[in-house]
Amino acid sequence: MAQAKIGDIVKVHYTGKLVDGTIFDSSKDREPLGFELGKKLVIPGFENAVVGMELKETKTINIPASEAYGSYNKDLVASIAKKSFPENIEIQVGQKFELKQPDGAVIVVEVTNVENDQVIVDANHPLAGEDLIFEIELIDIVS
Repeated sequence: MAQAKIGDIVKVHYTGKLVDGTIFDSSKDREPLGFELGKKLVIPGFENAVVGMELKETKTINIPASEAYGSYNKDLVASIAKKSFPENIEIQVGQKFELKQPDGAVIVVEVTNVENDQVIVDANHPLAGEDLIFEIELIDIVS
């Protein structure tokens, strides 16, 4: 039977869970996820798990944070003066903003707290520091 290998374009269905069983994402109610193996388009642990899978095979894998979204980095949390934001915006916890860096790069941050004249933002991925569990089913190998 055909096995997925680097360079193949594959389609998978997946369900992603946290260690406590909370589902954070699933493709079951939509089109399968398609990507080319070896192009680093998905987290490393997920891609490594798909390599070698056979068509229609299903597996459950545990991915440590280091092979997912990395460790939580407290250096990516910052306090920004409220006056740096447009006056017409009511800043609320959970809001996301794009911030332009001095080098021109744009990062997405989430507001985690609003304190008087300061806004605390976090640029970590929401799943940073989390070990993840994925149920993966290889639907198709396009090659």
